[in-house]
Amino acid sequence: MIYKSKKAVTDLSYKITGCAITVHRELGPGLLESVYEKCLVLELEHQGYQIQRQQTVPIVYRGEELAADLRLDILVEDTVIVEVKAVENLHPIYEAQLLSYMKLMEKPQGLLLNFHSLSITKGMKPLVNEFFEALPVG
Repeated sequence: MIYKSKKAVTDLSYKITGCAITVHRELGPGLLESVYEKCLVLELEHQGYQIQRQQTVPIVYRGEELAADLRLDILVEDTVIVEVKAVENLHPIYEAQLLSYMKLMEKPQGLLLNFHSLSITKGMKPLVNEFFEALPVG
């Protein structure tokens, strides 16, 4: 499926959040980010979503693509970037990192998920950018 409207992207993010809630309910807080990432990927795949894990983020500087080992955690349906954290506090640098990934990959939405919280919805931050704003509403 191609997500070409704000509503479609928002609906996808809502479903990704549901998968994250399922993982969090099953495992609880206190594990490593890599464990949550693997479990979230499995949950998303079980729901039928196309997933890319540890996708390289291309960096072009002055017309040259750099050989940088910059990787995002999860890309869902080639549309939403998911960054998985398991930290006490979400620092602003995590948000800046996700916004940079979204810009470099030209993706409309990102979800910053912190599994080290009592409630995944309280440990989550959805982000949108100019690519989201350019999409039609419906």
